[in-house]
Amino acid sequence: MLWVKSLHIVFIASWVAGLFYLPRIFVNLAMVAPESTAERARLLLMARKLLRFTTILALPAVALGLWLWLGYGIGRGPASQGNGWLHVKLALVALTLGYHHGCGVLLRRFESGASRRGHVWFRWFNEVPVLLLLAIVVLVVVKPF
Repeated sequence: MLWVKSLHIVFIASWVAGLFYLPRIFVNLAMVAPESTAERARLLLMARKLLRFTTILALPAVALGLWLWLGYGIGRGPASQGNGWLHVKLALVALTLGYHHGCGVLLRRFESGASRRGHVWFRWFNEVPVLLLLAIVVLVVVKPF
């Protein structure tokens, strides 16, 4: 089980690192001058590659987490038995997956020229995975309920 946990942590850290950086590329894309096509193309290429790589990292992260939960029974049982933290953590993981999907939607909007949000919005959007990771780590380590 410790091998599975170790790999799960490595893939989670790698996946979330991508989610930290991808919206930062969006900030830069939102700031690119319309006449700067080479810079825009370079940033779009970087964003596409990072989204693809981040998605590849998310798959084993989720699979290993499911293995820990279903295979080893970590956190299984009713919330009344002190497993409420896992229910909240799984909800936050679902939100993280939704955020990841949202990044893909935003990238497609940038590629089609349909993105209308400014760099300040993307700066705030960039903080979401930090808050999600913080909450998830606290739940896993502290198990407050």
